[in-house]
Amino acid sequence: MHAYTAADTLRVAKRYQNPKRSYLLVNPLQAKHIPVSPAASLDMMAALGAQVAAAHPEARLVIGFAETATAIGAAVAAGLGPDCVYLHTTRELLAGDWILFQEEHSHAVEQRLCADRLAAWIEATPTVIFVDDELSTGRTLRNMVRQLRERFPLLAERQLVAASILSRVSPEDQARLAADGVACQCLVRLEDRDYDQLVAPLSVEEAPPPPPGPLPALNTLSVKAALPNPRRGAGIGAYLDGCRALAEELVPALRRELPAGGSLLVLGTEECMYPALAVGAAAEASGHWSAVRCHATTRSPIGICHAADYPIQNGVLLPSFYGDGRRTYLYDLAAYDAALVVTDAPAAAAAAALPQLAAALGQRGCPRLYLCEI
Repeated sequence: MHAYTAADTLRVAKRYQNPKRSYLLVNPLQAKHIPVSPAASLDMMAALGAQVAAAHPEARLVIGFAETATAIGAAVAAGLGPDCVYLHTTRELLAGDWILFQEEHSHAVEQRLCADRLAAWIEATPTVIFVDDELSTGRTLRNMVRQLRERFPLLAERQLVAASILSRVSPEDQARLAADGVACQCLVRLEDRDYDQLVAPLSVEEAPPPPPGPLPALNTLSVKAALPNPRRGAGIGAYLDGCRALAEELVPALRRELPAGGSLLVLGTEECMYPALAVGAAAEASGHWSAVRCHATTRSPIGICHAADYPIQNGVLLPSFYGDGRRTYLYDLAAYDAALVVTDAPAAAAAAALPQLAAALGQRGCPRLYLCEI
């Protein structure tokens, strides 16, 4: 298995007008902000999953953090076996019993965790794994754990593990996590650096809306595959089966539509990342396209800068596929022969947001756009 390093997994960007934290650690293998081979992204996530499974094979509940770690959490749960439950936090407003907590440094601070079946899932596992893309101080997790223990006292008798791709937790913060009963696992440990100082000299601008221009031909692909909703929790085996069935429908349909040898973008939307990666990996494995890339829209306002070694060279401001009047972004968009959007957004909101995304793709010369609503 590949031994991942900071050179593989770390680029540093500047947040656009965020007074809470000026920088953002961008992982080029994460399939979020930067387009990447879906197989390479899933390999990295599976490496963390294998590490967690080797250390905690008994764990049967994985909780991922939205929005950037939803796919990582699914991959970690997959490493623990089909009966492991996967649940991720969300920023969407949904009916049911929800626990609210704050991610203090984020652009969107409110996170929600579905509590509908959480008591039974905690009772059924000796270990709970919390998954994020990057662990810096652990403050958000410690706040969340305290809230969960107030609601579910049994959690005090469970082993808790914070798993992340990147970690720069200081010895002092690691001791605070340990005092709260949380152990740590990471794929790459970062050296202590002043990232605020690193990005301070950079002059950045906000991603603009796409200009008017040629639009790609739009087609909607209907599928029978039904995926459980990880925002409410699901057995990871059933979730993976649903993603495989989705890929088995979409990839042959695209191969019938598109000539061999071109490039294909498979795009997720905000928290909906893993299904796009699963479809992208199947498309890549088919050998039909010369290149397949995945990434996703995001709520993170990252500054655009044209410095040679800066990770975010271009971006567009888009309406959210999930409505609510919020702003989202798509970064480092390249030219593709076709693009497929895989989304679990409500149909009406997705339809309203699609024209701006189509304009962004058309500006880059993409002639064909496919939409799959799951």
